[in-house]
Amino acid sequence: MDEADAIDALTDLGLSNYEAKVFVALQKLGTGTARDIHGVTDVPRSQVYGAAEDLQERGLVEVKQSKPIQYRPVSLEAAKSLLRDQFERTQEQAFDYLETAKNEFVDDEAEREDVWSIDGSDAITSRIEQLIAEAESRILFGVHDESVFVESVIEKLEERANAGVDILIIAPHPVLEDRLSELNVVIPPSEKQEGPAGRLLIVDDDTVLISILGEHESAIWSSQTGFAEILCQTVSSHIQDEIGE
Repeated sequence: MDEADAIDALTDLGLSNYEAKVFVALQKLGTGTARDIHGVTDVPRSQVYGAAEDLQERGLVEVKQSKPIQYRPVSLEAAKSLLRDQFERTQEQAFDYLETAKNEFVDDEAEREDVWSIDGSDAITSRIEQLIAEAESRILFGVHDESVFVESVIEKLEERANAGVDILIIAPHPVLEDRLSELNVVIPPSEKQEGPAGRLLIVDDDTVLISILGEHESAIWSSQTGFAEILCQTVSSHIQDEIGE
């Protein structure tokens, strides 16, 4: 990371561009006047005063009332703690508002036939974990490629199994039987076929997620819709025929 990256990171944590540049300059100087700070950064001298005062209000800079006024940064450990606390407070405030605003204009009486798409294995894994956590009675989880059967999903499945949820895992990888000894794992009789299939999740017979693998993993999912119920029934019936249950 270079200086520009550090400044960008500080702005991500809530500092203005000038505040970030002044704070970095003071780290280099140790102690400095507005003139000193201007000499090592491109912040206009007239703007240094305001940025330094804002940093003081944040608790990141100390000011010596001399002529000229001198500034020095607090320790990096103190700055890290202050910025972390400020970032977390801002994050909490933002998400508190989002929680109150969520579905503000949604008509709860309207039937929603939503099918959502997701791109990227991390985002798909996150959605799978959320859907598994919401399961109340039954989970069917199928995986075609072992590389996308990640540990965090295994842990979520084990948690729901311990809560009494009925779980069936379809995986063409005998090695998984030992790892998932506490869960019901079925190895399909047919040989593994090469193809784009990725992951399949059915939850409580009204929620479905299906992913495919290409240059990256992509998926569609739907919950408590007519589409989801029909697809859950179709897929479950096909799987039962395949595994002979």
